[in-house]
Amino acid sequence: MSLMNLDVFLHRLQYDPDKVKPLDWETDWDDAPLPYKLYRSLPMFPLSREVPATLEGRETTGVPILRDIGHFLYYVFGLTQLTQSVMERDTSEEPGGVLQMCRRFVPSGGGLYPSELYLYLKLGELPAGLYHYDAAHHRLALLREGDFDDYLAKSLGNRRDTNGCFGAAFVSTVYWKNFYKYNNFAYRLQGLDAGILIGQLLEIAKRFGFSSSVHFQFLDQAVNHLLGLSEQEESVYAVIPLSTEPAIRWMEIGNEDEDTVSASELCRELLPVRHDHYVRSRRIADYPMLLRMSEASLLDSSQMFREIRKDEQAIPDQALALPLPPVDRLSYDLAMVCRNRFSPETEFVWKPIGLSQLAALLREAMASFSYHNDLDGPQERTEPRVCLYGCFYGVDDVPDGAYRYDGAAHALQPVCLGDHRQRMQEGMSLPNINLFQVPLSFHVAGKRGFFQSQLGKRGYRIQQMEAGMLVHRLLLAASALGMGGRPLLGFDANSSDAFYGTASRDETGLIFIPVGPYRHRLRLAGSLSR
Repeated sequence: MSLMNLDVFLHRLQYDPDKVKPLDWETDWDDAPLPYKLYRSLPMFPLSREVPATLEGRETTGVPILRDIGHFLYYVFGLTQLTQSVMERDTSEEPGGVLQMCRRFVPSGGGLYPSELYLYLKLGELPAGLYHYDAAHHRLALLREGDFDDYLAKSLGNRRDTNGCFGAAFVSTVYWKNFYKYNNFAYRLQGLDAGILIGQLLEIAKRFGFSSSVHFQFLDQAVNHLLGLSEQEESVYAVIPLSTEPAIRWMEIGNEDEDTVSASELCRELLPVRHDHYVRSRRIADYPMLLRMSEASLLDSSQMFREIRKDEQAIPDQALALPLPPVDRLSYDLAMVCRNRFSPETEFVWKPIGLSQLAALLREAMASFSYHNDLDGPQERTEPRVCLYGCFYGVDDVPDGAYRYDGAAHALQPVCLGDHRQRMQEGMSLPNINLFQVPLSFHVAGKRGFFQSQLGKRGYRIQQMEAGMLVHRLLLAASALGMGGRPLLGFDANSSDAFYGTASRDETGLIFIPVGPYRHRLRLAGSLSR
């Protein structure tokens, strides 16, 4: 398969995904990689498995201790449950087998978890330095020892006061971990997976009293060099400083030329390190399109960092908007909601939805999405770059049809009334969900140009990450309300864009999430904590 133009590649990822991978691509299930990275021959620091059953009522006092970090990481990205369920089968076939898997609190496309989590920690109980979170063994692997405050600050363009932080998290993508199944379509999933993990990390950080700031822009080569990552295998997608102060201070930039930092210069400040890790796959295929996208997205100078100003949009006709009843933010135990979160398929069951229930779901998803990041600069953005559209059926006092949610006005903007379930069902690439059993069908949408005019090719993966962050907030809110949600990419974006009328706002649907009541699946589940 010849390499295509990168703009064509991104367009096909969104609107014609079957054309981004070879027709003869077959997944070698017997040579699958592990869903977690295993480092070898490094100092290891075990973390406590005596994890609290609730995250409510936590007391936060000063710099966290190692025990706190262990609990934090368990809820962010740990292996939390071992489940066994009977695989569904055609009645004409042999009896179905037993599916056994380790569950985490965050979903992942195909359960493959292409993301990895690293930390820079400055705690008294272990050496200051860079660590990898070994989810399989719930421990930290020491990658590089030392104080890297100045190096990290420079890699972020000297825009955050990292000296006031007890550490930072790094969310990376390991290309092969889901390329082996999805081929080039893995690139779209990798951004969404990273975003879902970031969303979980930010929500858990709030419960631990940690303030945070997400940096999508940093000197890639310098950060990967710091962690000792091979850029042919893996690359960091986001850097998230963490502090126990109320907020992480934004630094004023002085003379732009004097403050300019280049990745190559910064890399020379540290000797390279390389570590041995186990993948399990015996044969790893090439993924040139993913490497080309990664290379085209690289930032090698802090002069390339940008802020995105709020877009000027036409004000919708508020007379047509359907105001939703005022509702308070949901109050719930995040630990319980994470344990109960479920992704239904055939388990969706039809039940009517109350207007206040829909209002609470929408308000919580969008209100919890607000976060500090480098694209907005010192001021937190009031209008998010991704939004929610939805097709609703059987909701009290809401005519069946397609709507756009206006978070600022807490209202639904009708875009196409009527029943679109058959059209959406026909647009699904797999018939794994009966949409006639689903009262709420959401699409997270964003700008059609993927912010390429401001952020270049990096804009695509940033948009996918923000979409993943909003998806996860929607899933948590649904779980808190006793419902389930199933994120899907197997939908026809052209069709959904047509009945939502997204073109008038220069938006497009990025991911599809059916949400509704469900019956519990028969399965055995055992906790992996004590």
